Formats: sequence, C-alpha cells, structure tokens
Amino acid sequence: MAATTTTTITELDLSACHPNSIVDRINAVPGLKTSTAFFTFLRANLVLPHSAMSSNVSTPYLEPQLSTSQSLPQSLSTSTSISQQAPSKPSSAASPNTLDDDIPPLSLDILTTQPEKVDALRLIADSIAQQRQSASLSLVFHPLLLSVLLAALALVYQYAWVSRKPTPDLGTTLTLASGTIMTYLLAIRYVVSPYITHAESLKYDFLINPDTGEEDLVIGTKWDGKLIGATVLRLEPPAVSSPSSKRKSKSGPSFKGGKGVIRAWTTKLRYRGRGVGGDMLTEAVRITREKCGKDAEIGFAREHANAHMVLPEFFNGRFRKGERRAALALEKVVGQTVTRGKR
Repeated sequence: MAATTTTTITELDLSACHPNSIVDRINAVPGLKTSTAFFTFLRANLVLPHSAMSSNVSTPYLEPQLSTSQSLPQSLSTSTSISQQAPSKPSSAASPNTLDDDIPPLSLDILTTQPEKVDALRLIADSIAQQRQSASLSLVFHPLLLSVLLAALALVYQYAWVSRKPTPDLGTTLTLASGTIMTYLLAIRYVVSPYITHAESLKYDFLINPDTGEEDLVIGTKWDGKLIGATVLRLEPPAVSSPSSKRKSKSGPSFKGGKGVIRAWTTKLRYRGRGVGGDMLTEAVRITREKCGKDAEIGFAREHANAHMVLPEFFNGRFRKGERRAALALEKVVGQTVTRGKR
C-alpha cells in the first residue's frame, strides 16, 4: 500500500506585527487597549448634518457639492450665467423722468412784479454790504498799514520788554501787543462801516429813470423758486435831434438807435463762479439788441450800484480789478453774440 503523506500548514497571526486599523494599532500597544465599540460610538456622534453647521461665509463647506454646470440643464445654466454677468437695466420710464424731477428748475426771466423787484434790490444791497468785507481785507493786508502795525508792535516791545531788563514783564508785553492789534482791527472796521449805510440807502427809486420816468428792466435768475441773481438794465433812447422825433417820442419812448446800460449785476455769494452771471449778461445783450437794434451798444454804467467807494483810491485796487473783470466778461458775451449773428 502506498504511504499517505500528511502536510500540516501552520497559520501565522500577523495582526500583532502589522496592525491595519487604528483600533488594532492602539490595541497592539500594551496599556492602551481600547474598545472598538467606543470608537464606533464616537464616530457616530461626530457626524453632523449640514443644517446644524451654521458657519460664516468665509468658512469652507466640507460636504461634497455638485458644480452648477453638471447639475443644471444647459439652457438654465446659460440663463443663470447671463443674469449674473449682466445686471438688469432700470426701467426706461423711471430713469430720465425721475432724474429730471429731482433737479430743481433754473429760470432766467424779466421780473415784472414789485415783490420780485424788491427781492432783487435786497440782493443788490447785500452785494454792497459785502464790499465792506473786501475793503477790510484790503486794509488789513495792505503793505503800508502792515508796516504801521509792525512799527507800533516794535514800540510796545521796546517799552514793555527791552526797557525793563533785567526783569522784563511778559504779561504787560502781551497785553499791550494784543491791545495794539485790536485797535488796528477796530479802526479798519470803523473806516469801512459806511458801506453798510450805503447798502441801507438803496431804495426802490433806484429803478426809476429820472429822465423818462420808466422803470429799469430787472433780469432775475431763480433756482428752485428762489432768486439767486439780479441784473438791472436801463435802455436809453437815442438823443432827440429834430422836432419830428420829439413828436414821435410823445406817444411813447422809442429805443431804436439807443443803448443799454447795466446799472447793477450781482449773484448770491454761494452761486458765484458757476456761470449764472454770464447767463444774465447774455440775456441783457439779447434784450438790448432786440429793443435798440442789432448794432446797439451795451456797457456798465459809470455810477452803478457798487461804484460808491468809501476808501481813498489808493486802497481800491481790489474793486477796480473786479470792475475790469466784469467789463471783460461783458465784452466776451458781446463777441459771442456777434459771432452767432454772422453765422
């Protein structure tokens, strides 16, 4: 009989040598054996639903998300991307009309009622009173008067400080210097005070022509219903040279061949430098050319509302400079009007 050979296969337990899981590895270390049930329980309690995670916007989402291009249909994803890139335009009915309603209206007309003309005279009176401030600045920083002030302060320093050495009195020196400066400013304030009196003397008679008895034209600019600029324009008829012209003048003044004279031109302080005055000059030129002829002359009156000077001519450089700027502005407007007429 053939002998039967029996092969025995020995099984090796390699779990203790090469642990494959965290639990096996911990159990492989003596003294740290932990139940597998504890880790299973801990893992089950750490899994939180997405609704329970109230994180900030900057916190990244830890759960897997589908991209928009994969989850949405082609047509819907295309429309969504277009709506995100191109914001919707406002309705055409709301954009232009709403903006026009929000902007206050600006008007330029000839003032016809007496209350409007009185408001224009008040605006002109304010401009006369504002000349007091300009005159004060001219005097305060004038080189001649500054030299006088410095000489007075030098005398104070010599008397109250130098002459009392070796024990000068600082309090007396500062008191005398402050008193000198205050006297300097109060004297200037007193000298320019007649501008206030002249502004208060402006009455409604300013608008009446003593030769014809007619009232001057008052051009006003209104912003949101409030008067912000005023110009007084007087139309002077031509000189009467024949009896026939005298007979014609009895029926009413004829301004053909006459000229226009601007007797006042002012704008509220906060609206200056914004073109309001230029618009009023343009309107004055237009009215003069319409009433007196296309070649009629127009200019500022020699005795206009702001022509009264309180100070000597030596200190009126600031005002003369302003008059030259006004004359140049009028010449520019007249030149532009002539250019438009040729076209």
